[in-house]
Amino acid sequence: MMKVQGKRIGFGLTGSHCTYDAVFPQIKRLIDEGADVMPVVTNTVKMTNTRFGEGAEWIKKIEELTGHKAIDSIVGAEPLGPKIPLDCMVVAPLTGNSMSKLANAMTESPVLMAAKATLRNHKPVVLGISTNDGLGLNGANLMQLMAAKNIYFIPFGQDAPFQKPNSLVAKMDLLLETVEAALEHTQFQPVIIEKFRDDE
Repeated sequence: MMKVQGKRIGFGLTGSHCTYDAVFPQIKRLIDEGADVMPVVTNTVKMTNTRFGEGAEWIKKIEELTGHKAIDSIVGAEPLGPKIPLDCMVVAPLTGNSMSKLANAMTESPVLMAAKATLRNHKPVVLGISTNDGLGLNGANLMQLMAAKNIYFIPFGQDAPFQKPNSLVAKMDLLLETVEAALEHTQFQPVIIEKFRDDE
């Protein structure tokens, strides 16, 4: 598989706050492997405070980790297409809300603009889903994205099939391997896995 050393990787965060603790170690893995990671965040990430942490804290953490100021506006994300092209754009976690918008060509956030700009350059976009509705109404959007050119998924499965039967979450510790495969325009397999919570 193609390595990420020397690659410019965009990394988009959307508002699945409970997933950040699983995602940030994977950002560090990309950096440790030599990638230049450029963070992009939605307004929800920036402005929302939850029991999982305050928005400002997460922004500070990703900026310190990557060494780049977080891109937090659509205007700021647009140059990632023509002027500052990415080798790959990762969106992890990708909420069901953002997934439905991406599947329907809506670009109302910096993260979705960065993903669209990357697709415009025929470069891979890697998605790490985290949604309570992946097997519900959002299932049609999921399948639409899975069939789309240059979009790849971190392997995912049901995280709580009995308590939340429609919920799907990516196995974030396969992020690096998925990106390496995506750089060669290959979907890391298997893409659908058994993924139960650790306490089940």
